[in-house]
Amino acid sequence: MNFTKYDEKIPQLSTEQMIEVDRLMESKYQIDLNKMMENAGRSLAIVAKELFLKRQPILKRVAILAGTGGNGGGVMAAARRLHNWGAEIHVFISKPAGRMTPVPAHQLSILRNMEVSVQLPIAIKKEEKPFDLIIDGIIGYSLKGEPRGGAKTMIDWANEQSTPVLALDTPSGVDLTTGTVHETVIKADATLTLALPKKGLFEEEVKPLRGPLYLADLGVPPMLYQERSLGFKVPPIFAKGDILLLEE
Repeated sequence: MNFTKYDEKIPQLSTEQMIEVDRLMESKYQIDLNKMMENAGRSLAIVAKELFLKRQPILKRVAILAGTGGNGGGVMAAARRLHNWGAEIHVFISKPAGRMTPVPAHQLSILRNMEVSVQLPIAIKKEEKPFDLIIDGIIGYSLKGEPRGGAKTMIDWANEQSTPVLALDTPSGVDLTTGTVHETVIKADATLTLALPKKGLFEEEVKPLRGPLYLADLGVPPMLYQERSLGFKVPPIFAKGDILLLEE
């Protein structure tokens, strides 16, 4: 699959604006976070299969690095699809399940019901057999300061591997508003961002860390962006495809 290149000017969101998009999706448009995570997971699994698994996911080993928030839920939704397509999935969660927010916790419970391997970061260092792909969903726009604990363990491990890394929304460790790069940060081979691209992804220091930038449709109604709290117009950009290439 060749993803359509989108060359027209497109709005960029700050962290605060993306939080407001999520709020409006639930409170006014009645599109809940689980639906958004399903959309994110589907697109992420497709990008993983097409770009990194050579369209043959069967028996490919994929490490899923999941945080406790929305990005964690998105990569776990992708993990389920890749598992259904025959991939060997290993999920590593940054904190125990009880510390997850409800939506990613729901995604985790589905994986456990499917008997997909789920482990804490301490187990990741014991992996001896190489992976075909690492998917980063540790920290998204909820980043507050330097990654630490289980998140840091997973980021450091990923950067030590020769395996390609696909990041969801952002490489973990990048501030999506300012583009500030923390000392502990994922080095991704490609990034799939969601709904609209985030401002920080276009900073020069960030570009080598995020690789080619793709954009996936979360199902946000274009009219939502015209709400008073946001106030900008977005054309129907996904008419050209559910997943777009923004920058190579």
